[in-house]
Amino acid sequence: MTTILRGATLVLPDRLLETGTLVVENGLITEVREGRLPSRAHVGVRDLDGRLVVPGFIDVHVHGVEAHDVLDAGAPVAAVAARLPKHGVTAFCPTTVACTPGDLAAVCGQIRALRAQPPEGAARVLPAHLESNFINPAYKGAQPLTCLRRPPGASPAASAARPARHDDEHHADATAMAAGSEAFTGADIRATIAAWAHEVGIVTLAAELEGALDLIGDLVACGHHVSLGHSGATYEEAIAGVEAGARRATHLYNRMSPLAHRAPGLVGAVLERAEIDAEIICDGYHVHPAVLRSAVAAKTPGRIMAITDGTGGSGLPWGATASLGGRRITVREAAFLDDGTLAGSALTMDRAFRNLVGMLGSSLVDAAVMCATTPARSLGLTRQGRLEPGALADLVVLDHDLAVQETWIGGQPVFRCGPA
Repeated sequence: MTTILRGATLVLPDRLLETGTLVVENGLITEVREGRLPSRAHVGVRDLDGRLVVPGFIDVHVHGVEAHDVLDAGAPVAAVAARLPKHGVTAFCPTTVACTPGDLAAVCGQIRALRAQPPEGAARVLPAHLESNFINPAYKGAQPLTCLRRPPGASPAASAARPARHDDEHHADATAMAAGSEAFTGADIRATIAAWAHEVGIVTLAAELEGALDLIGDLVACGHHVSLGHSGATYEEAIAGVEAGARRATHLYNRMSPLAHRAPGLVGAVLERAEIDAEIICDGYHVHPAVLRSAVAAKTPGRIMAITDGTGGSGLPWGATASLGGRRITVREAAFLDDGTLAGSALTMDRAFRNLVGMLGSSLVDAAVMCATTPARSLGLTRQGRLEPGALADLVVLDHDLAVQETWIGGQPVFRCGPA
């Protein structure tokens, strides 16, 4: 099947192509050209004058949307996949908080089934992002304390970070191991990851934990992407994590040791090292716009991944409730646990794109790079995240207010706002 999309402004990786034409055949973009291609016999035509076409958004860090969390009972990953296209998302990494081996296996089982037989009209399901059990309890945020574990091979008596944090770490481990149904070890989590290796894409961990550097090397050797986060790492510890193979940072600035002029910490290491791709939550609440602009300036859009850190509260009105890993959250400026702990965002990727352009002043090209091109490149998705011949026809049509009008996946419209 061939379709001509013509008349729109095409947002390419390096420029805007005014009044451009895309030719889509058999799910792929086969031609990108300037001007309005004339109609052809037996070929569908979609006139998009006054619209923008951008590559489909790829969210590498999203826990849920519209009252669905990937750790809910039933088939939550499919529910999330079905609801993301209206927000311009064509592919996503289902993201878990720290959980039991059984819960992790349940999510991975859903991912395997959905990747083997993708449902119509849903966003592509990518391998999971585990915001894992191997994080520093002092920087856990909304992560469940009872599910945190030392990396395999760490001494049971050792501190999770530095001696000053021994009490925090000991409490985390003692509490968890005393909770009958949650009596599992770090080795059990690693074994579960190994059993579902093809369904696990990204693993977030804290480089300062004893055994973390060996775990980073192990995970990277097995084909996983390691992301540094939920961490109190010093600059030196963070650099050691990079040298061990970590190439990503989880929600830069949030739940990590801060940047100080004499103690750069994890933030300083991420900003300095060019090989690190950094996630940033683009809701204007988690990270002040001025700080976000400085990160983009330091790393360039080619190393920044706009994420939502979306929860079941994403897409819901102020005051609505949902869940995150089985615990209630409430939507306000972001998502919050009942005790007031910040627990992710209520953001969607279409809003993240608008925020980058309107709040940060990013160009349309740079916003598309951060919402699609960089995430795709970072995950090794060579046929996604760009409008170019040979790429999958995963794209989003926006109006002049940057609101999603249509989302196409594999050359098929899976969402349209209003009449076709």
